Amino acid sequence: MKATLRRFTQKMPSLGRDRRGNVAIIFALSLLPIIGLIGAGIDYGHAISVRVALQAALDSSALMLSKKATSVTSGQLQTLAQNYVTALFNRSEATNVSVTATYTTTGGSQVIVSGSADVATNFMQVMGFHSLNVTGQATAKWGFTRLRVALVLDNTGSMAQSGKIDALKTATNNLLTQLQGDVQQAGDVYVSIIPFVKDVNLGASNYSASWIDWTSWDASNQTCIVHGHNVTCSPNNHNTWNGCVVDRGNTNGPASGNYDTNVVAPTTSNTATLFAAEQYSSCPQAAIGLSYDWSSMTTLVNNMTPNGNTNQAIGLALGWMSLAGGGPFTVPAMDPNYIYQQVIILLTDGLNTQDRWYTSQSSIDARQTMTCNNIKAAGIVLYTVEVSTDGTPVSPLLQNCASDSSKFFYLTSSSQIVSTFSSIGTDLSQLYIAR
Repeated sequence: MKATLRRFTQKMPSLGRDRRGNVAIIFALSLLPIIGLIGAGIDYGHAISVRVALQAALDSSALMLSKKATSVTSGQLQTLAQNYVTALFNRSEATNVSVTATYTTTGGSQVIVSGSADVATNFMQVMGFHSLNVTGQATAKWGFTRLRVALVLDNTGSMAQSGKIDALKTATNNLLTQLQGDVQQAGDVYVSIIPFVKDVNLGASNYSASWIDWTSWDASNQTCIVHGHNVTCSPNNHNTWNGCVVDRGNTNGPASGNYDTNVVAPTTSNTATLFAAEQYSSCPQAAIGLSYDWSSMTTLVNNMTPNGNTNQAIGLALGWMSLAGGGPFTVPAMDPNYIYQQVIILLTDGLNTQDRWYTSQSSIDARQTMTCNNIKAAGIVLYTVEVSTDGTPVSPLLQNCASDSSKFFYLTSSSQIVSTFSSIGTDLSQLYIAR
C-alpha cells in the first residue's frame, strides 16, 4: 500500500500536465450533479409519500372531529386532533409532527385540520439539506346545506289495519331521531308534520285567526232556542271549533285561482283563499309547522289515531304551505349563507275517497295531480310512499307525483314503512367533506 501511494504521489505532477485523460476527468466530475439530482428525486419522492400519508390522516381526523366540534372546547379539539393524527399517521421517519385544529361557524360549520412534519434526507445532505418539510390541510364542512322537511302522514281509518299506524309511528320517530342527529346548530334541520284524513287540523286555538272562513261552519253549528212558536238560532261560539279545515276554494267547487293546489297566501278580500272551518268528527291530531322542537313532534306522532276518509290532496297542499309559509304557518327566514333543500314526504295507504266537493276518486286525483306538478315546479323534492297490505295495485297518481322513480316506494307490508323511512332519512342526511 505504501509503495502504491508513493508511486501515485510521484505521478501527480505529470497527471496535471497530461491532456490525454481530460475527457474521463470531466465526465467523472459531471457525474456529481447528475447523481445529486437523482438523489434529490429519490428524497423528494420519499417526502411525497409521507405527505400523502399525512393528508390521509388529516382527512380522516377532520371527519371524526366534525362529529364532536360543537360539544368540546378549542383546547379539547386541539388535543383530539393531535391524538387522531398521531394514531393514523404511522410514518416513523417523520419527525417534528405538528397538528392544529380550528372550528368556525361562519357561513356554516367547518373544522380545519392542518399538519406538518420533517422527513430526513439521504442524498440531499451532501448539498446541505438535512430534511424536507411536508404539510397538508383538510376541511370538514357541514351545514352549508340546510334541510326543511314536511311529513304528510295518512291518519285515515284504514291505517288501523295490519299494524300500519304503529309502524308509521315507529318509522316517523326513527326518522326524527335520524334528522336530529344531523343537527350541528339550531336551524340546520326544520320539520313540519301534517297528519291528514279528509280534513287537516290546523289547531283549535287558532279560532280567532283571520285566515279562517266561518261561513259553512256557522251554518252547520248553531244553537237554537224555542220561544213559543218561534225558533231563534245563532252560530255557536268559534272557540268550540275542533280545528279541522277543508280544501280552499268556493263552497260549491274549486275556485278559478286553484287555491287548493297552490300556496297563494290567504287574504280576507278573497274568501276562496281562506281555510274553511269544519267540525269534522274524525279530526286528526293538529299539524305542526316547521320546528325543531323534537319533543313536541314526538308527542304528536305518538298521539296519532286512525279515523276518517282519505283526501291526500289537502294533506299535500298543506305540507307544501308549511314550507312556503302563509296562513297558519310562519316560516323562519332563510339565511343567505346557506343552501336550502326542501322536501315533502307523503305516506298513504289508500286511494282518495272524499274531499270538500267530491266523492269521485278521479275528480280528487285530478286536483292532487295539479298540486304535485306545482310542488315539483317549485323545486321541492317530493317522496311518495304507498302502503298496500290489501293487494291494491300501484297508484299511477302517487307514482307520477314523486320527483322521480327513485322517490316512489310501493310497500306491501307495514314493516317496510320503518326501513323505507330509514332509507329516505339516509338520503336526506347532509355532510360535505372538502380538501
